[in-house]
Amino acid sequence: MRAIILAAGKGERMRPLTLTTPKPLLPAGGRPLIAYHLETLRKAGLTDIVINHAWLGEQIETQLGNGTRFGVRIRYSPEGEPLETAGGIARALPLLTEGGNDWFLVINGDIWTDFDITRLSPPDDADALLVLVDNPAHHPDGDFYLNDHGQLSPDGPDKLTFSGISLLHRRLFDDLDDAAGKLGPVLRRAMARERVHGLHHTGQWIDVGTPERLQMLDHWLRQRPGTP
Repeated sequence: MRAIILAAGKGERMRPLTLTTPKPLLPAGGRPLIAYHLETLRKAGLTDIVINHAWLGEQIETQLGNGTRFGVRIRYSPEGEPLETAGGIARALPLLTEGGNDWFLVINGDIWTDFDITRLSPPDDADALLVLVDNPAHHPDGDFYLNDHGQLSPDGPDKLTFSGISLLHRRLFDDLDDAAGKLGPVLRRAMARERVHGLHHTGQWIDVGTPERLQMLDHWLRQRPGTP
């Protein structure tokens, strides 16, 4: 199975930090944010990784290279002007599904988590498996409802927040191209067919979307034993 790290956003909420540095390369705990994902994926056995990029994307390629020093193989899906999430995945789909692979892992480049990727296994009766987390203070209403059977729906009591980590099947993108827009509507259409499952992660997770949350993560990581 291959994985894609979504790293094409302009990081407008992170300005002025992202005026000269793409958000995935911003440091936390002495390392670029994206380095944590590369390590997590490698430890989970996912060593064939695609990274899409747009804003200052050449810096990402220069710093990460082909991935050898991280113990992985990195290929890139450049976008020029940033595409929305579903469009970016659709453009990268040939890299993710070559050789007949149907499932691939997607992870947002602007999160940090201790989620164990090995917990994910492609479901037999679904087109997507999403990792959900408790609602953070900045997103109190959540995104999706996880029922007792592990299925997701757009509405329901006590909705949870989509973590930005998912397993997706290639058929979700049938008849879609890089103008597909955001991933949310694609997932909601699949939910209407009862084809999306969910998994609740109760451990550490942070959406590193603002300078304040980046600073908070940096401070927390530097307090952890073994952090450089």
